[in-house]
Amino acid sequence: MRYLICLIIGLAFQVQLNGQDSKLAAEYYNSGEYEKAAQVYMKLFQKSNYKNDYYFQQYIQSLISDERFEEAEKDINTQLKSNPQNVQLYVTLGNLYDQRFEPDKAKKQYRRAIENMPANRTIISKLGNAFLRLTKYDEAIETYERGSEIMGDKKMFAYSLADLHKRKGNTKEMIEYYLFSAQNNKSMLTNLKTNFQRNIKTEEGLNELKSQLFEKVQSEEENVPYQELLEWVYVTQGNYNKALSIARSIDIQEGGNGQRVMNSARVAGNAKEYDVAIKGYNYIVDEKGPNNTFYFQAKDELLTSKRKSITRSFDYTRESLDTLVNEYQAFLDEFGINSRTAYLAKEYGDFLALYVNDLDAATNILQQLVDAGGINNYISANAKLSLADYLLMQGDIWESTLLYSQVDKEFKEEHLGEVARFKNAMLSYYNGDFEWAQAQFDILKSATSRLISNDAIDRSVFIMDNLNLDTTLVPMQMYAEAELLSFQNRYDDSFKKLDSIKVMFPEHPLEDDITYVEAGLYMKLKNYEAAESSYKNIIENYPEEIRADNSIYALAKMYEEILDRPDEASKLYEKLFLDYSNSTFAVDSRKRFRILRGDEL
Repeated sequence: MRYLICLIIGLAFQVQLNGQDSKLAAEYYNSGEYEKAAQVYMKLFQKSNYKNDYYFQQYIQSLISDERFEEAEKDINTQLKSNPQNVQLYVTLGNLYDQRFEPDKAKKQYRRAIENMPANRTIISKLGNAFLRLTKYDEAIETYERGSEIMGDKKMFAYSLADLHKRKGNTKEMIEYYLFSAQNNKSMLTNLKTNFQRNIKTEEGLNELKSQLFEKVQSEEENVPYQELLEWVYVTQGNYNKALSIARSIDIQEGGNGQRVMNSARVAGNAKEYDVAIKGYNYIVDEKGPNNTFYFQAKDELLTSKRKSITRSFDYTRESLDTLVNEYQAFLDEFGINSRTAYLAKEYGDFLALYVNDLDAATNILQQLVDAGGINNYISANAKLSLADYLLMQGDIWESTLLYSQVDKEFKEEHLGEVARFKNAMLSYYNGDFEWAQAQFDILKSATSRLISNDAIDRSVFIMDNLNLDTTLVPMQMYAEAELLSFQNRYDDSFKKLDSIKVMFPEHPLEDDITYVEAGLYMKLKNYEAAESSYKNIIENYPEEIRADNSIYALAKMYEEILDRPDEASKLYEKLFLDYSNSTFAVDSRKRFRILRGDEL
């Protein structure tokens, strides 16, 4: 036992000494002291009983760097005689000849290395790596190809061959060998996706990958890794419908639980391909049934996708809205309003208020959600904020401010608290308590949310500018009432109130602000031509007023998101961040301009 302990300690000490010597040799070599480096490396090679290839290679390289070519050649030949199986030595000798500018002799040695290669996986790998270190890619490729033949396994070195073809820029061959290496091997998928993502930069390359995968899927229908890769290619190319079809095929083939289809549907939904997402969720609901693990989630996300699909186009019909209302209600009838359905119930309440314009139904759903127990605090707080908004639309100011205050108190130091304080400040503004409202807006200028901060700055500046204009507050009070009427979707009343200001106070400094509110009303009424005219009026006739940058931004977004006029949107975004660089919209305008220009962000 004592002998064994001493032996272990001795071996550990020897390893430590060798490590120190190896470091010393490297330092000699890096400082140009090749003779000293050669001496230390030879010493280490001898200590390894002439078996450590690394030390010998470093020894020879030190001699070559010192231009001791004949000595190096002699030592290599000596090693070859004693160990002819070590075909790497032919590569070492060939490299020596290359260093002496004798390419014909070098090629001869490289050929001998490949031709004398034994049927030994380790030796073949070492030889391939030896060529790779010298950037002899063609010889390395030949090594692995011949190695595959003599080993009788074409898949054995496929990954190494793929890597070599990648280095040479041979896209087709790289894909071929990478796919071969992944045959029936799911563990390779993530690695291959990363490789393809990094090394296939063109549509032509993706099409080549798709073509090879399609052939393999056709000939090897049971090979799931190939199908998964093909699904990934379709996602990369934005063909979410094809990707979903493959996901469904694999799910059916494997008798899966639908998770693969759920993931594919979510990917499509995130890309705003809602029709594809709906198709995926319907598969779970219809084909898997209520007992499936993903049944509830699929139904939940199905409704969200349908809502987004209907409302994103701005041309939805009453019939499509009513159909979705029935589906929302059926979902809540099936599952109730509880912690699982809370988010969707909140979504449903907003949908009823903002699109269906049924405030009574919206407040009823949201009140049930607020009263339900065990609901996530953040969802409950957001439900309270929406409920307060819709109660305010119905004229219930007292209940609205009570709900805003509850959220403010519960989330004092968080974003939701800032939102609640801003909404309460707006209530004071609507009621004509301008000084108190301005004090609250001034506090909210430092809000953590840029959106809240920007809106608070705009409101504070607006109140300050207009309170100091004259002795009467009547125009401001009428203007605030018109904004409240707009918020309450009482569009005709809001227009009438704004017209009254124009009649009673002609050429009042609020003219541009009145036009701005009118533009917002036209937007709500989907009268985009009138909205465009109003925004342009402000931009052209009131370029120095505080509504100018707001109008540029709003018109640019309308061009981009609704009217599909990206060139005009781009010009306005550029104008905003160049001419109004201090605007709160400048940063986002620059970002949107770059996106429209096609920049990668």
